[in-house]
Amino acid sequence: MNFNHLLTILAALLAVAGQAATAQQQGVTKEEILIGTIQDLSGPLAGYGKDLRNGMNLRVAEVNEQGGVNGRKIKLLVEDSGYDPKRAVLAVQKLVTQDKVFVIAGLLGTSSNNAALPVLMQRGVINFFPMALAREMYEPVNRLKFAFVSSYVEQMVKAVPKLYREKKATRACTIYQDDEFGLEVMRGAELGLKTINVEFAERTTYKRGATDFSSQVARMKAANCDFIVMGTLIRESVGTIAEARKLGYSPTMIASVSAYTDLIPKLGGKAMDGFYATMSAQHPYEDDASAPLRFWANKYKTSFTDSPTVFSVYGYVILDRLISAMQKTGPNLTTDGLSKTMESMRVPSDIFGMPEMSWSPANHLASSESRLSQLQDGRWKVVLDYAQMSAK
Repeated sequence: MNFNHLLTILAALLAVAGQAATAQQQGVTKEEILIGTIQDLSGPLAGYGKDLRNGMNLRVAEVNEQGGVNGRKIKLLVEDSGYDPKRAVLAVQKLVTQDKVFVIAGLLGTSSNNAALPVLMQRGVINFFPMALAREMYEPVNRLKFAFVSSYVEQMVKAVPKLYREKKATRACTIYQDDEFGLEVMRGAELGLKTINVEFAERTTYKRGATDFSSQVARMKAANCDFIVMGTLIRESVGTIAEARKLGYSPTMIASVSAYTDLIPKLGGKAMDGFYATMSAQHPYEDDASAPLRFWANKYKTSFTDSPTVFSVYGYVILDRLISAMQKTGPNLTTDGLSKTMESMRVPSDIFGMPEMSWSPANHLASSESRLSQLQDGRWKVVLDYAQMSAK
């Protein structure tokens, strides 16, 4: 056997070994990549979950029409958590052990993510861009955790003291959901207020799924608070604001990005005007001045016969960034390969107003930047941009 023949055999063996390695990667075949997501499709955040799912499906349809990722089509498997951490655990177990997905993307809910993370860590599956902004989503740095929106804590640390001073407020209160999500919002606000030597005069909580906020609002009114930090979501935000308006109580009210949704004015009407929320991606109004955003919004509406929301945008962005990273990783797609690719990724600002994103071996959060918007005449309007929020 001559030397050239030996090289040919060796090359063939290496190729077979490479194909075998690819075949062994869970969720990746020669023709397909399985991506899993867990959304609330039947519970209190179903409005968010369905739009996240639709945004993801739109980006999947686009890339599959273009031939897929390095020749592989993407299949998105969706499970419903009902915004229940126990159901989220069952859903993630099904996706990673039975369906054997490659990645879990855009999992909705802080409590659901915290419950699902041990399963993902044990099975070696990446939790990609969860729709939960707790610091546990990217800290401590782990090859299986990548996040894309700044944490509740970071957002509130920046926004709350700025708005408190701007409004010349004198007493701060907080109402928040009694779980990891609400606590993160409250903690961020607390840290931010400490920078201007302010403490909460009253703290009040509610249980997930609550619909009556009369006692909580009464307590804050009795404490003479003119500034309220709200660790609330959709109907909890509407319920709290409506109860305050009913009592003739008009404090400044600010919540996190989780309350930045068009569902607030749709459900609460004119009474919601004046409400503040932190945000990054903007709500995609179909008459927006930006032609690319209008085009995208109309494409979405054609696909789903419904207008897009900011959560449609988040779903689309999550899959768009994942697709870009998988394409860059190359044909030999593995968990370790994708993780290493992510640690060198940089994505410029986009049509949705998302900030520039980048990751590194020491940092698995895309950006710590956020903005502040206010409901004015039933529409969200940016009142503090990225630079203003970051300014001292």
